[in-house]
Amino acid sequence: MTLNRLLIIWICVSALLGGTADGQWISYPSPATPRLRNGRPNLAAPTPRTTDGKPDLSGIWSRIRYIGAGRGDGLSDLANYLPAGTSIPFLPWAADLTRQRLAMSGAGLPSERCLPKTFPNQMMIADPIQIVQGPAFTLVLFEELNHFRQIMTDGRTHPADRNPTWFGYSVGRWDGDTMVVDTLGFRDQMWLDGTGHPSTERLRVTERYQRRNFGHLDVELTFDDSGAYTRPWTVRFAFELLPDTSLLEFVCENNKWVPPDTR
Repeated sequence: MTLNRLLIIWICVSALLGGTADGQWISYPSPATPRLRNGRPNLAAPTPRTTDGKPDLSGIWSRIRYIGAGRGDGLSDLANYLPAGTSIPFLPWAADLTRQRLAMSGAGLPSERCLPKTFPNQMMIADPIQIVQGPAFTLVLFEELNHFRQIMTDGRTHPADRNPTWFGYSVGRWDGDTMVVDTLGFRDQMWLDGTGHPSTERLRVTERYQRRNFGHLDVELTFDDSGAYTRPWTVRFAFELLPDTSLLEFVCENNKWVPPDTR
């Protein structure tokens, strides 16, 4: 949990101490949450399903922080989530740029100017995301900066004329119990993560979502960008459900980085 979120929660709770109990919306014991005998949410309960039998990915999720060898989690480094024995297959210019950005400890991130962290970087931070699954489209809501993605699941294909965006144009389908998402149409020269792995307008991202039980979601992402990398490469994330809660409002104006006075 980030300092921003802790501060917001503290302010909300402090303000509500003298108010009515029904105003404490941060924690709400949902009747749809399966529970253990002690009343706690049962995260190992079976995967919920929609009326058509598909796994229901809906919920508020927090990425499980990386623990182990590597550069650490502070910069949201995709290299920490590579399968064992694999590496990022850089083209020379992309390797050089990544080293430069790493040496600067992530300085220059688009989010410093209140621009989107982009996809997938927005999924890697500590602030939660909410998935809202429907029959024709699925929404991914990001607490940080209040951004969102739309994953179209109504059978459409990618439009021929795509307007490049920070999160691309996403089309999803089901492969058994796995939702597969194909995303194209990204802006050029985005940062894929906080370390600064680059991308080009050729970027194509394939995601595979698997909800293995009530409280755990596995996500695999494959990056195919011949402008920056010699071949496709894959990372894997794990998310844990945050039951009985809601997203908070995150306003960039209150959180943006301000450079020190150099006069």
